[in-house]
Amino acid sequence: MSDQETVLEMNDLHTHFFTDSGEIPAVDGVSLRVNKGEVVGIVGESGCGKSVASLSIMQLVPSPPGRIVDGDIQFKGENLATATEKRMRKIRGNEISMIFQEPMTSLDPLFTIGNQMEEAIRIHQKISKKEARTKAADMLKQVGIPRAEAILDEHPHQLSGGMRQRVMIAMAMSCDPELLIADEPTTALDVTIQAQILDLMRKLNKENDTAILLITHDLGVVAEICDRVVVMYAGQVVEEGTAREILKDPKHPYSQGLIRSLPKLREREQKLYSIPGTVPKPKMGRVGCRFADRCPFAFDRCYEETPSLIQLNNQRTSRCFLYDKEAQEDAESPVGS
Repeated sequence: MSDQETVLEMNDLHTHFFTDSGEIPAVDGVSLRVNKGEVVGIVGESGCGKSVASLSIMQLVPSPPGRIVDGDIQFKGENLATATEKRMRKIRGNEISMIFQEPMTSLDPLFTIGNQMEEAIRIHQKISKKEARTKAADMLKQVGIPRAEAILDEHPHQLSGGMRQRVMIAMAMSCDPELLIADEPTTALDVTIQAQILDLMRKLNKENDTAILLITHDLGVVAEICDRVVVMYAGQVVEEGTAREILKDPKHPYSQGLIRSLPKLREREQKLYSIPGTVPKPKMGRVGCRFADRCPFAFDRCYEETPSLIQLNNQRTSRCFLYDKEAQEDAESPVGS
């Protein structure tokens, strides 16, 4: 990895939705950073705010009803939270690319793959139509699509789901972005295609030093490709650490529940573990730990105070009073008694 040059830094980001039933804090004070050449995963259940966080980076949160109300998103020293639409159009697809969950909704069914790829390339690079077509074909070959020239003349519906997702990756990588945001890029794909897509993303990351922010709920994907992991719950970051630390030794009770609910090959239990209860609906002014109602370790303080992220070691943080308690006990225990 490059010497820790930060490509993206999100500081205390708040993205709210203003609805008829009130203000909803979908992203509630999230901070994270992605270094050059690093793969960072954001994991959590549906509705935890991970996709809204990624859309906030690209300024693609539908407005109304949503908007960034506080915090900043630093990309190479520039605050994207306050950037103009004109500036964002230059950044999107060129310096930051995004792969969406469902390629069929991102590709225009009326135009050929070639039309769409060439347009994306020519918007950001001053090259001729012929050069753009050559580059598009090269990108398709890079992502392992056979018959690249012929595929350029086909429409999205003529391709399989895995092929469409490869086209999306080829399009996202065609301008050599510094940051690639992938929102559940393998969800709709079967396991073999999923493995190929992950290999492809890893290859692009290694060869081009592209930083990747990967949004997923699949911990298998995290184990496969991520360097660091941010665990989100109910709009907040509840734990952060290296992928190895989080998968081997999760600290937050929510992370522990996620790891415990993974199927294990060597165990023949009939029933998979699932975290009891449901994710609370986001609301303003909530006091206490958001996971308290589902947590086996919750005690009085968890309902009365809101925990902040506690630093456990150099890269490791956890939003849990269990570690605050330990830190206090360590501080209070008399030395050499």
